[in-house]
Amino acid sequence: MPHPTALPPSPGRRRFHAWLGAMAVLGTGAVRAAEPQLTAKLRIVIPANEGGGWDQTGRALGAAMLASGAVGDVVYENIGGKGGTIGLARYVEKYDADPDAILMSGMVMVGAVALQKPAVTLAQVAPVARLTSDYEVVAVRADSPIKTPKDLIAQLRADAAKTVIAGGSAGGVDHMYAGMLARVAGNTAALVYQPHPGGAQVVESLESGKSAAGISGYSEFSEALASGKLRAIGVSAKRPFLGIPSVREQGVDADLANWRGVLTGRKVAPERRAVLLEAVRRATVADLWQKTIRKNNWDAYWMAGKDFEGFLELDTAMAGPLIYLLKLKA
Repeated sequence: MPHPTALPPSPGRRRFHAWLGAMAVLGTGAVRAAEPQLTAKLRIVIPANEGGGWDQTGRALGAAMLASGAVGDVVYENIGGKGGTIGLARYVEKYDADPDAILMSGMVMVGAVALQKPAVTLAQVAPVARLTSDYEVVAVRADSPIKTPKDLIAQLRADAAKTVIAGGSAGGVDHMYAGMLARVAGNTAALVYQPHPGGAQVVESLESGKSAAGISGYSEFSEALASGKLRAIGVSAKRPFLGIPSVREQGVDADLANWRGVLTGRKVAPERRAVLLEAVRRATVADLWQKTIRKNNWDAYWMAGKDFEGFLELDTAMAGPLIYLLKLKA
């Protein structure tokens, strides 16, 4: 978190400094009991439809903010479409200078911006914190003849046109991972990728036989896997995850991690960004957030300040070349 004493004085900053000073004097145990509410009301803009990974993360964060006492009231606003780029544009238009509004983001948005080249990009928002890592699960219908990642690669080589892969928005992490699998198969340009607005639609596509394989986060496939309607054939981690063997350890060289985090407006004052960061940090150490992490099988991955800024710059810079290399199409 940027050190507030480096900022010029103002009434708001003086109150924030006084709070920090009180924390230092009281010590860790007393701090938790004395931590004040940081903002009366906060809007969390979720650039996706309800029910998907971004929505789950945004609502879990809001609930943890309330539970921690950092925020008095939370309002959620879902703006879905085109890998988060519609929500990004709307956020910049409406909330660029709003000190009480944050935007959920992640690798899906980074890829969608690189693929679609919209007028509004991630250069027009400011990073707050990275929250989680999530891995891609490759699933098929329970009765599918595809038993392993190598079977999927073989089918992509034999008849890519009929080996439709379903996933999230075009340019997003699901699409990137499908492109990586097609690259291993040696026919990247022939990939038939079927984008969907959320994990529920990917599951429906698999169950109806419209796609041969689907790619999404574990939490979005979990119910269909537990019911036996779908079968996981691999996960994009380097090691097994929740009993699912990794794609790499099954002989297919393709691993990739998704991430989700929080952004704010470029016109929001630096000291206010510091307050928002502290609100997010307090939420992520709350018991409710930790329980949600375990329930959804997310990997907690905290990153903030210069580390997160540098990570986001690198991720953004790499997305364009990766999309070009994988020959992904909007």
